[in-house]
Amino acid sequence: MAFKLFGLWDLSEIDVKDLGLKRVINLEPKLIVKSHGRSREDFGKSKVHIIERLVNLLQVPGSRGKKHKIMSRWVMGKFTKNTQTVIEAFQIIERQKKENPIAVFVRALENAAPRDGVTAIEYGGARYPQAVDISPMRRLNLTLRFFVHGAYDKAFNKKAKMSEALAKEIILAADASSESFAMQKKNDLEKQADAAR
Repeated sequence: MAFKLFGLWDLSEIDVKDLGLKRVINLEPKLIVKSHGRSREDFGKSKVHIIERLVNLLQVPGSRGKKHKIMSRWVMGKFTKNTQTVIEAFQIIERQKKENPIAVFVRALENAAPRDGVTAIEYGGARYPQAVDISPMRRLNLTLRFFVHGAYDKAFNKKAKMSEALAKEIILAADASSESFAMQKKNDLEKQADAAR
């Protein structure tokens, strides 16, 4: 009998179709996803379970100007509380989509991961934007951050709970809907890259 994630969802049937993301999405079956920061070698993030990375980002969603401090204050670094939020979000996804929510989450990651980005190069004292391919690890980092930021936008000072907002964001990205915050950010990044070619 295989382990199920949180004793609820089977990870053995889930297949990552995006070859670029395959080696950085860790779907190793675990009952509890908490590594206590033990993966400290190069590219250690790829050894951390993808659900744990989502929970960690819920705690500290990344800087967004002045909003960052206000939005993060309610969390207080409680891993268990954030894990419960993610479990509730996946239960909502399971009810709505009638399929394994982790498979929906992986599909959302594949859809919303940007392939091209922009960097600045300096030439003759002037800075120019230059289109570049984004590495698989950065693609995943950006996508997870976009999911969390999109969910915060839908839940902060609104009636929706965080778990509902996160579930909605993941479902929209899995359906490749343009209403998804992550899909909008991906399209913006790729348009900027096209313009800088």
